[in-house]
Amino acid sequence: MRGPKDIATGATLVEGYRPGILAEVVALHMEYYARHWSFGRSFEAKVAGDMAAFLDRLDPNRDLLLSVRDREGALLGSITIQAPRAGPGSDDEAAHLRWFIVGGAGRGCGLGRSLLEHALEACDARGYALTYLTTFEGLHAARHLYESLGFRLVATMSVDQWNGGVVEQRFERQKGAGPTQA
Repeated sequence: MRGPKDIATGATLVEGYRPGILAEVVALHMEYYARHWSFGRSFEAKVAGDMAAFLDRLDPNRDLLLSVRDREGALLGSITIQAPRAGPGSDDEAAHLRWFIVGGAGRGCGLGRSLLEHALEACDARGYALTYLTTFEGLHAARHLYESLGFRLVATMSVDQWNGGVVEQRFERQKGAGPTQA
């Protein structure tokens, strides 16, 4: 899937880089996490810096950048898959799901599920045996979505890479793991 694809009334799924996507994704993250979790400057700098590094080395044949846009082209949500970068035994042998966010205008209508399903289909099609994500305790709707699509909680850590006073979690999904009855 390289071109736009309609996924809901008035919403289009777009694969790949688009000028300004970094600022748009960071803004969606800050709109949510600053308001609901009081995340500030450190979080914004981390999201922007890490995503900028990802975009700088983005390989469209291995990595994935998906966005959902409304009829006017405004960003409703995004998700990325960073392809495995290293060999066996390294944490980098797994695909890393990152920067998954749906803004307020897109919440509650299935856009998040659609984005995640498309990303996981791409992981399976590309043969990635394992996909993981890091998040934190308290995002109950997100956790329910992850688990409904085959992710399992494998670790809880006291490390707080986002400087938000949260307890981090790692979820993993094996290739082909499908929806569960939740």
